[in-house]
Amino acid sequence: MKSQPLVSCVDAARTFGRGESWVVAVYSATCDVYAGDRIALVGQSGSGKSTLIHLLAGLDLPTAGTISWPALGARRDLPGRVAVVFQNPSLLDPLDVTENVALPLLIGGMDAAQASERASAALALLDLTDLAAKLPEELSGGQAQRVAAARALAGRPKLLLADEPTGQLDHISGAQVIAALIAAADEAGAGLVIATHDLAVSKRLATTWRMIDGRVALPVARPNFEVVSS
Repeated sequence: MKSQPLVSCVDAARTFGRGESWVVAVYSATCDVYAGDRIALVGQSGSGKSTLIHLLAGLDLPTAGTISWPALGARRDLPGRVAVVFQNPSLLDPLDVTENVALPLLIGGMDAAQASERASAALALLDLTDLAAKLPEELSGGQAQRVAAARALAGRPKLLLADEPTGQLDHISGAQVIAALIAAADEAGAGLVIATHDLAVSKRLATTWRMIDGRVALPVARPNFEVVSS
């Protein structure tokens, strides 16, 4: 018997604006993400990838259709169980790198010692230990993006979503971030969805969903797929 999906969309759509400025970002998406899934969400800029990621994460609600999280609980239960790596790092300037990574854990009720330990482990996974005491203003754009990835991984979520996580990174750093996301998802038995237009990223994931003008095409799974470490 197959397990419940982590997130399930049934004819989910999202529109923005009214009147002549009305825009449909996602049309009637029907899709499920299960634990262990490794999905590349590909498509051109403006195709709706970011909007779908926000819907899957529960950060936005559909204007039609439904989204539910059968294996995770109600939408209010998602913090800590779902994590998102955004296009922009959004680090808090007054906090150093370790504090930025640990902050969501502390907000979720974890004690300070365990949160710091989790943050340090996530930073080590992305080779960021030397930056642990740095402030965001002291980081390059690529370093800040890797810290944001570490922040998502520290919570060991069951559903890990990433929106163009390598867009600001060079090839080596980008490959390291993707490897870390896959490794963290493997360790936690999590589902992983990465929105990307980078063919090298999509080739590392077993299934491809293609978005075209807000529509999600049928998933393409590569049989006997095996991730090759970088």
